Amino acid sequence: MTVPETTAAVDGATGPEALRPHAEDAFADELKALAAADDRPRPARWRLSPWAVATYLQGGTLPDGTVITPKYVGPRRLIEVAVTTLATDRALLLLGVPGTAKTWVSEHLAAAVSGDSTLLVQGTAGTPEEAVRYGWNYARLLAQGPSREALVPSPLMRAMSEGMTARVEELTRIPADVQDSLITILSEKTLPIPELGQEVQAVRGFNVIATANDRDRGVNELSSALRRRFNTVVLPLPATPDAEVDIVSRRVDQIGRSLDLPAAPEGLLEIRRVVTVFRELRDGVTTDGRTKLKSPSGTLSTAEAISVVTNGLALAAHFGDGILRPADVAAGILGAVVRDPAADRVVWQEYLETVVRERDGWKDFYRACREASV
Repeated sequence: MTVPETTAAVDGATGPEALRPHAEDAFADELKALAAADDRPRPARWRLSPWAVATYLQGGTLPDGTVITPKYVGPRRLIEVAVTTLATDRALLLLGVPGTAKTWVSEHLAAAVSGDSTLLVQGTAGTPEEAVRYGWNYARLLAQGPSREALVPSPLMRAMSEGMTARVEELTRIPADVQDSLITILSEKTLPIPELGQEVQAVRGFNVIATANDRDRGVNELSSALRRRFNTVVLPLPATPDAEVDIVSRRVDQIGRSLDLPAAPEGLLEIRRVVTVFRELRDGVTTDGRTKLKSPSGTLSTAEAISVVTNGLALAAHFGDGILRPADVAAGILGAVVRDPAADRVVWQEYLETVVRERDGWKDFYRACREASV
């Protein structure tokens, strides 16, 4: 078998070749411009001041004319509270329903504060305690016995040692006994290593950003002891249709550029239709408030709208004329809405016939959705 002359398979792509660059790489120019213009006080080991971090998240224009694109479209006060929390000794918990940009905000906060968003623990039902504390290189452990050289630090342990921001995704997915291993880290800022009779003390600049889905209540709820160690910021769904259309358009445009897809503004009408459908079914009422609707079992989040539109753009690019049209998004909407083949299909058909069919200017969209539903 011939091996391609590339190291990407081993080392991974970097820079423009990465399919999905880390935030600190994708927005390196903006972070550099903010650092150069930032003359405000910075907490220990922070790359930017709290004001500059909030500006990076919310967007703005610097004195030299550099435009900082918004990473999060929502209440600025929420971002200010989140940033301020990280500047204290309290950890930050970003809570919200699926698709409210918790992971996205977490990554960009870490990138702006520490310049590194990769110190990440991904929470699952199988996350072991070693992922939070530390593990061992068993070859060295067997050969040399317990030693610092045989110890494999977790992302949190590295963050403590280097004064960085660590991230814990889907905290409530992690088993309760593993969650509790965070308590000493967050309260005492210390990680004991009893096998060596040592400990790692967090240096200034260390903090933790955790995310949790508030629909996962009852999975592995946080103990009161652990919850007290966090300041909680609830990220809401977009307040208005225009705000959600703006979010979807921006993210689809960013994703599309990395995939060489057509520009999102070419399909702004279809983006608005997708957002309208998702919001109405999510809220259980039409935009004008006149018609009550049944809601399907899925969340129909902004993230899912982004996925539907991105897939539609790919269809338009590879099997159409490059312009997003109703037929390009119809199948994606059907897949997002109909999660329960029995109950959700009834909800979708009723919505098509009572709302979409009668809406002015939506005949082509109605036909495309009907064809996709067959």
